[in-house]
Amino acid sequence: MNSTVDLPGVLATHMDCRPAWEPLPDKQLISGFTSDLLSDVIVNCPEQAVLITIQGHKNTVAAASLAGASAIVVCSGRPLPNDMVEAARNEGLALLSVQGNQFEVSCLIGKWLENDL
Repeated sequence: MNSTVDLPGVLATHMDCRPAWEPLPDKQLISGFTSDLLSDVIVNCPEQAVLITIQGHKNTVAAASLAGASAIVVCSGRPLPNDMVEAARNEGLALLSVQGNQFEVSCLIGKWLENDL
């Protein structure tokens, strides 16, 4: 699994996606990881993964950055506070908000990573 396809574009095509911050597309996404427990993210999220969560706060960015994730997708239409957007910008992590729930988003990203979309 190794994707250079536009994650915001894929999410926008299949569900309401609002990118809050998109760094230059120089990072690869090779897997996904779904969790809301930040200690779980720090220990188990693979490098170059997209983190799928409902945790909309700057500590999520810190946990994803420590784990080496490349992107964060906040699900269920949760708001993205300004300090979270700024932290993502500072860490160079893509940050997106979607209306879909974690199961729907995880399935969609899994299909995309397997080149089924």
